[in-house]
Parts: sequence; structure tokens; C-alpha cells
Amino acid sequence: MKIIEYPEKSTWEDLVKRPHLDLEQLNETVHNVLADVKEHGDSAVRKYEEMFDKVKLDSLQVSDEEMAEARRSVSDDLYNSLVLAHSNIKKFHESQLFTGKKVETIDGVTCWQKSVPIQKVGLYIPGGTAPLFSTVLMLATPAKIAGCPEIVLCTPPNREGKVNPAILVAAQIAGVHKIFKAGGVQAVGAMAYGTESVPKVYKLFGPGNQYVMTAKQQVSLHDVAIDMPAGPSEVCVVADGNANPQFVAADLLSQAEHGTDSQVMLITTSEKTLLDVQKEVEVQLEKLPRREIAAKSLDYSKLILVHDSDEAMELANCYAPEHLIIATDNYDELAEKVVNAGSVFLGQYACESAGDYASGTNHTLPTHRYALAYNGVNLDSYCRKITFQYISEAGIRSIGDAVVTMAQNEHLDGHANAMKVRIDSLKK
Repeated sequence: MKIIEYPEKSTWEDLVKRPHLDLEQLNETVHNVLADVKEHGDSAVRKYEEMFDKVKLDSLQVSDEEMAEARRSVSDDLYNSLVLAHSNIKKFHESQLFTGKKVETIDGVTCWQKSVPIQKVGLYIPGGTAPLFSTVLMLATPAKIAGCPEIVLCTPPNREGKVNPAILVAAQIAGVHKIFKAGGVQAVGAMAYGTESVPKVYKLFGPGNQYVMTAKQQVSLHDVAIDMPAGPSEVCVVADGNANPQFVAADLLSQAEHGTDSQVMLITTSEKTLLDVQKEVEVQLEKLPRREIAAKSLDYSKLILVHDSDEAMELANCYAPEHLIIATDNYDELAEKVVNAGSVFLGQYACESAGDYASGTNHTLPTHRYALAYNGVNLDSYCRKITFQYISEAGIRSIGDAVVTMAQNEHLDGHANAMKVRIDSLKK
């Protein structure tokens, strides 16, 4: 990890840059696969499953028998952990339920909002080297609470044509309606366009590699909404002189192991903490089963020494991380200074992995500095707010002349007339 001491503010924009990806070839590859899936449906999905996941599938949909088999093969410990995590995620997201209020904006004019669930949502769950069954809970639980009538899930199978059993069990616990064996770009295309087997959805959710993210962005231009743009995973830790170096190093490595293009950053006011964390990272890295992946991601990562906590928080906000851990004695004070982050973890014991699995907050978050403008997945992600208004005769008298005047001044006489005929009707 690169050490940077007391960087000038003029260098911060370069400091917070993520690893660069060459997108030209990537965009072309993704476009071609999506076009094939759009035209040929299931046959194209099966073709790419054979090409990329090395499996020949007769059917894309997971059967009831496979669901039952999955439950039998998941240990009681894991099942109980999934149930506990689901309970906490459910409690947190239920607290976000919206209640609209009717407001009389002026005499005779009443306005209100109604929250309506998106009718068809598609969840993408990576399967690869780290099958993310936790993401099933994070995406499907709020969809169920929101009342989405159709919740579709796609995830890649293994070479035997089986989906990771924990993914299936998590889907069952959280209330997914249909599950399909499809990964990567072909899964995104199947849900965006619809195939003979896979329903077309109205909004896509879920993380993935650069191919999946690019596919989501491409289909979002014309065909379907997406949860958020995103890139590789990342964490920023703000630490003081009393931070536990073992904890901080573990937090950095927990994100570094996600993928070779992940990025981690430490911002600290203590040179001793910086050096101690650097040593601890080396010690823990050697014991990590995914150390080769983590080691490569550390090449993009930084240990930064700053003058004080105000500067630390200013730099953290400039970085706008997916995950922000504030491992300081005055974490509650510094928490008030957070303006750009996906999810924030406070104190020595709030490790990022708690939020990834079981604390209750959602782990589907904006990365690649998108936290400057986007939030993570929440209950509202699965809903639309529809506005209503009722206008009585009194309301026409209250706002009618203003509407006509404004419409005429915009040279929209048809708009003006729609109100004018109502005003005139009240004079008869």
C-alpha cells in the first residue's frame, strides 16, 4: 500500500481516483451479447451459459425439487444465521415505510402522494468465487416489504448446472418468486428484454463484475431502470491514535479480498497508527485464503497521514466511499461531518462485514464515487411516489387566474384555455 503524508489539497482529486478500466472493448463485447439475447432469447442465454459458465442447461428456471434439495443441504447454523440476518434487515427496512399526508395547499386544492411498488423487479446475484447469498436478503427483503408482485432472480449455476444452495435458501426466506440459472451479461439482458422463460422486469438490482455493471448501464439507456451505477467495492477507514491496528487492518483486507480491482484507503491523524496498520496488513494478508486477490487490490490502495480530524473528514467526503468506517474516539462528532458515503460504520466494533451480513442496513451501495449523488438500496428503491390532486370549485377560484396568467406568458394558450373554460363555467 502506498503511503502518502500530508497531501496538499490540490492533489486530492488525483488521490481519490479509482483504478482505471479500459471500457472501449468492454462496451463492445457487452453490446454484442445483449443484442444476441434480445433477438434470440433463451437460446442465446443457454449459449452464453455454455460459453462462460461451462454448463449446458436444458431449463433455465430453478425447480421446486432443487429448492427442496437446497434446504436439505444447508447446515442448521447457516440457515439460522440467514434467518437472523433476514429479521434484522426486515426490521430496518420496515421502518422506512411511507405514509402520505393530504395537504390543502390553498382553499379548494388538496395534494398528496401515494407510494406504489414497482410491479416487476429483477435481482442479479453473483455466483463466482464468492456466491453472495447475503445479497439475496439485501435485495429481496425490501422488495417483499414494498409489495412488489413479481420478484425475479438470476444467478449463475456451477458446471453441474446447480445454483449455490445458500442462494436458493436465502431466496426462499426473503420471498423471491422465480429463480433462473443465468449469470453475467446474459442474465442482465434476459431480465431487461424478457425471454421465453425469464420475465421482462421494470427495474434491475444487484452488484456484479465490470461486465455486469456495464450491461446494467447499457440497458438502462432505453429498456429498464437500474438501482444505481456502480463499480468495484471499496472502503475508507478514518482512524486516530487510539484505533486498534488489528481491527483496521482486518477492515481494509475484508474489502481488498472482494476483487483485484477493489480499493481500500486509510486516512489517519497518527503516524504510529499508519505504520502499525501497515505491518498488521502484511501479517493478516499472509493468513488470508484469498491473499492473491487481496494483494493485487492493495496495489491500488493508500495509507494517508493528515494533520487533524477535520482534514480527515474533508478528504473522506472528497473520496465519497462506498463504505466509511470512523474508528476514532470521537466517532459521534465526526459522524455529523459525513456528507458523501454509501454506508457509515461508527466506533471500534462496527466492522464493515456486520453491515454486509446481519446488522440490518443494506449493503448494495454506490461505489466509484457515485456516493456524491446516489444512495444505497432502500425501501424507496422499490417504490414510486405518485402524486394526486383534487381541485374543487373553490380551488378554481383560488388558483385559476394565476394558472391562466402563467400559461399565457409561456405562450401555451391551450394550457390557459383548459383552466379558462372552467373559470367561465363558474360564472354562469
